[in-house]
Amino acid sequence: METRSIVDAPLKTRTPDAPQRVPAALWRWRPQALVPYLFSLPFLLLFAAFFVAPFLFAFWQSLYKEQHNGLGFGPPTTIWAGAENYIKAVRDPHFWDGLGRVLLFGSVQIPVMMLVALVLALLMDSTVVRFRRFFRLAFFVPYAVPGVVAAIMWGFFYSPASSPIIQIVTALHLPAPNFLGETSTLWSIANISTWTYTGYNMIIFYSALQGIPQEIYESGRLDGLSETGIALRLKLPLILPAIIFGLLFSMVGTLQLFNEPLVLKNLSSAITSNYTPNIFAYNVAVVNTDFNYGGAIAVILGAVTFIFSFGFLRLTRGYSGA
Repeated sequence: METRSIVDAPLKTRTPDAPQRVPAALWRWRPQALVPYLFSLPFLLLFAAFFVAPFLFAFWQSLYKEQHNGLGFGPPTTIWAGAENYIKAVRDPHFWDGLGRVLLFGSVQIPVMMLVALVLALLMDSTVVRFRRFFRLAFFVPYAVPGVVAAIMWGFFYSPASSPIIQIVTALHLPAPNFLGETSTLWSIANISTWTYTGYNMIIFYSALQGIPQEIYESGRLDGLSETGIALRLKLPLILPAIIFGLLFSMVGTLQLFNEPLVLKNLSSAITSNYTPNIFAYNVAVVNTDFNYGGAIAVILGAVTFIFSFGFLRLTRGYSGA
């Protein structure tokens, strides 16, 4: 029997495959591909109209300044200023005073609000609370109240002339609290913000808790975890992305604090024209009619907000699932 070695076997060479032709159907325009963009179009239009366009207009205005000629009786002329308004804002102590105040505000108000919202969400997700629908609605109602209306309502409770709280305390022969004093006004505003946004954050956390499979809780109970242990060791780590989401939005809202101090300004002498960066920009642009300098303050505030948000997301990237 003749044997044939592998060396003697003829080698088979593989010719390169010919380029495959792409079916013509793949090159055809498909209307279905536009559906996601059509659904996003209303948001994109509103976002461009009420955020991008005003920001770009403020940035453009901030590059100019008005100059009065002669004795100042004639109309002012608008000239190029470049970075002059930005240098002026960075060197303005009123801007840093307002920014430091809102940072102090957020360092106390945000943790308190997040803690209360988490406790309420965990209670709503437990078997302890009955009538959950009623309590969810009751906790969320303050968020549905417009910010200006909420500030006016709380101003009624804070005002010494009309506050039922002060009247009750006085009737008990106790020292009347000064809610709108030099040192207490900031925390009175923090109380309004906490009352308004705690229910909003509670709904976010509760929705995240509802998405956790019940089998995880059953496994925890089989391992000997109590209900408190399940809440601390299972629920909280699993809703950490929702907590980070709430913290991010709370930080942005704190830097943009405006409605509450502006409404309470007529009731408290502690609220000055530079109480927050937003109020400072408003007074410079609207009251003093210096739109160029006010635009520079607004752009700097937007940049600070972006830096804080981006830095926070970078620090929490490993926990947020991003």
